[in-house]
Amino acid sequence: MQEIATARINTFGIAPKADVLPSEDSIFVLTARQLQAVITRALQPLQEEVIELKAIVASQGEEIATLKATVAEQKADYESMNLLRCEDFVFVSKRVNALERKKDKPGETETARAEKISKYLLSQPGRRASYESLRGLLGVDKFALNDAIRVLMETSPGWYGITRSSGDKRKRTLVMLPR
Repeated sequence: MQEIATARINTFGIAPKADVLPSEDSIFVLTARQLQAVITRALQPLQEEVIELKAIVASQGEEIATLKATVAEQKADYESMNLLRCEDFVFVSKRVNALERKKDKPGETETARAEKISKYLLSQPGRRASYESLRGLLGVDKFALNDAIRVLMETSPGWYGITRSSGDKRKRTLVMLPR
C-alpha cells in the first residue's frame, strides 16, 4: 500500500504509464509545404479533367452557334423559296386568267373563218350551205367548224340559223335568214 502511495506522490496524481501499443491510425506531422504538395498532387487530375470539360463545353458552344447559323440560313432560304413559289403562283394565276379572258373572245382564225362562211353563203343560191360543204370550204374538222359558226352567230345575232336536212335528219345546214 505504501508503494501505491509513493507512486501517487511521485506522479502527482497521474496514473502510472502502461505500455502503449501504437494504434492503427498513425499520426502524421507535415509541414505546410508538404501539405500543399500532397493537395496539389491530389487535385492535379481533377484540374486537368475540369480543363478538358471546359474545352468540350466551349467546342459544343461553337457547334451550337454554327448549327444556329445554319438553321437561320436555311430558314431564310426556305422563306425566300416560299416567296418565290407564291410569286410563281400569282404569275401563273394571272396567265391563266389572261388566257381564259382571251378564250372568251374569238380568235383571228375563227373570225376569218366566220367571214369566209358569210361571204360563201351570200354567193350561194338560197343562202344555205351544208356543214359538209362548209368543212370542205374551210378545210377544218367539225370542232373548228362549230367554233367558226358560233363566232358568226355571236357577231351577227338573228342573221343565221341552223336547220336539219329534209332527206337526212342527222345532217345540218347553215342558213342566212332573210332581212
